[in-house]
Amino acid sequence: MWDFSTEPEFEQQLQWMREFTRAEVAPLDLVWPHHHHKAPAPWLKKVIDPLKQEVRARGLWACHLGPELGGRGFGQVQLSLMNEIISPFQWGPTIFGVQGPDTGNAEIIAHYGTPDQRQRYLEPLLNGEIFSAFSMTEPQGGADPLGFECSAARDGTDWVINGRKFFTSNSEEAAFLVVMAVTDPDVEPHRRMSMFLVPRDTPGIEVTRRTQYMNEPPEAMDHALLTYDNVRVGADGLLGEPGQGFEIAQTRLSGGRIHHAMRAVGQAQYALDMACERVQSRTLRGRPLAHQPLVQQAITESYAQVEQFRLFVLRTAWRIDQGDGYTPAVRRDIAVAKVLSAQVAHDVTRRAMHLHGALGLSNEMPFGGLWSLAPGYAIWDGPTESHLSSAARLILRDHEPSVDDLPSQWLPRRVDAARARFSEALAEQEAYEGAP
Repeated sequence: MWDFSTEPEFEQQLQWMREFTRAEVAPLDLVWPHHHHKAPAPWLKKVIDPLKQEVRARGLWACHLGPELGGRGFGQVQLSLMNEIISPFQWGPTIFGVQGPDTGNAEIIAHYGTPDQRQRYLEPLLNGEIFSAFSMTEPQGGADPLGFECSAARDGTDWVINGRKFFTSNSEEAAFLVVMAVTDPDVEPHRRMSMFLVPRDTPGIEVTRRTQYMNEPPEAMDHALLTYDNVRVGADGLLGEPGQGFEIAQTRLSGGRIHHAMRAVGQAQYALDMACERVQSRTLRGRPLAHQPLVQQAITESYAQVEQFRLFVLRTAWRIDQGDGYTPAVRRDIAVAKVLSAQVAHDVTRRAMHLHGALGLSNEMPFGGLWSLAPGYAIWDGPTESHLSSAARLILRDHEPSVDDLPSQWLPRRVDAARARFSEALAEQEAYEGAP
């Protein structure tokens, strides 16, 4: 039995979030875009700190973590519903304490960190006092850990990191970096890597190239190519155990992928809502645009995609909440949700832009930002191709090959077997039908 329902009290919280986000959060994007990922200046703190306090007072701050870590432990279904509301707006996740990449970094520090690491890194991260960055992808290996070259070697009790990392999001504003490096290249592939917590001001961290996401202005978040040149980290910088880096990364990325899907639902719904409003408002040759058959087709197709996607994400979230964790079946559905994120975001946004005509292509509507996110969903936390492949492997695990070179549902063999099973009845039928 599947049940995505929530208590009436939580629905009241969601309604408050809808009103609060529209009235208080959305305007921040218009006045201070691209400031949501930065440590706020005093003048900006005066604006955003009261909003964060309102969220805390409602018990809606950092809900991705359990109460013991300052969150509410709402579970993935409730997080899905919340992410839908806040995701269309840059400032939404920051005001609610669930901004990336900090959420994923917080989760792995909470799970694998020592008490000292939690106090040093996790507490200020959860309080919104600092930002962090995840440094995993490499120029030559992409997101495939088995192609990584950045290494960390022991030197006494310290570790010394050397190598390059690409697309380290928000590296300029981060107080610390979570760095994945090869620590033992000679062991089984998935035990070669370890994870480190590295303060951003550690000597030897160099910005080789300040890369940004496409079409964004210079003040937007960086996704830099970093070079680690003999970066020395103490023994207390190791997160988890040596060789545990791949496991930690998968824990982080699995959560990040389903959270991306949750946000994609909200952004697609935002585009659909704008499309519905526009076709109700415009006329073509004296008739409302909403009465045109092809327009109706576009609206219905977008609605169907969003609803199907939403239900798939909610079912996956529900399975995680039931204690399945990240079992093979859940990983399969997360991979599929990741693939669908890019497809649905692309399709629904494209139709909405088209229905707005020239205005939809201009910088006077929010579609440019939504449109540029669509290809990102196909790359972040692993490319679509790898998720298609991993999902297929997990899907096929539940199916067996046919016993010979003919399919199990080959009709001639099934007909022969059915006739043999009912041979007596068939004989009686023939005698009955042949009687005068």
